[in-house]
Amino acid sequence: MGRSNIDWTPFFLSLKLATVVTLILLLIGIPLGWYLSNLRRWYKPILESVVALPIVLPPSVLGFYLLIIFAQNSPIGKILEKMGIHLLFTFWGLVVASVIYSLPFMVQTLQAGFESIDRRIIEASYLAGKGVIPTLFRVVLPNMKGALITGIVITFAHTIGEFGVVLMVGGAIPGKTEVASVAIYNAVEEMDYTKAHIYSAILLIFSFVVLMGVYLFRYWEGKKWSK
Repeated sequence: MGRSNIDWTPFFLSLKLATVVTLILLLIGIPLGWYLSNLRRWYKPILESVVALPIVLPPSVLGFYLLIIFAQNSPIGKILEKMGIHLLFTFWGLVVASVIYSLPFMVQTLQAGFESIDRRIIEASYLAGKGVIPTLFRVVLPNMKGALITGIVITFAHTIGEFGVVLMVGGAIPGKTEVASVAIYNAVEEMDYTKAHIYSAILLIFSFVVLMGVYLFRYWEGKKWSK
């Protein structure tokens, strides 16, 4: 069993990636979740299926198609190349891949939160002369803090634990694309089980603390409203 000094760079990179992805998905998830929660057209199940697809799609499949799409000889790759944008094996490539892969965790949580709001509160806001955006930010979101915080935390934690997609799109470039999950894989490949054990334990503890925080928040929220 090998013995190695622990490099914290992969963890800092994972935290950076998760933070950026969560902020982007928050900006995407709020309007998209709100739109889906109010949609009453026949194509709603189709849109919901597209959003939920990354949950059941193997990460290797998503990673493979992103490799094809972002390749320099692809139509999109050529456009990006002319714009001076390089996504494959870069940090921003990890961001794009992670946004797609973690999309349903944010959108579905927020959509469920929107759908749990009493429609009479929303209708009362409209009758009071407030538009859609003021109603959303001043009435709806303050009344679904639980769903909002859950979506943020779960998305952040899920991004931290991603492996297949980030490995295929970003590779394992130290200091650039080698996130914590990839670092564990590399440690095992190098038979450095000491490092693999420590890295895995850190992620295990982090994941447990995150989930415990979410469930404690739900517990205290439920206890508060039951009084």
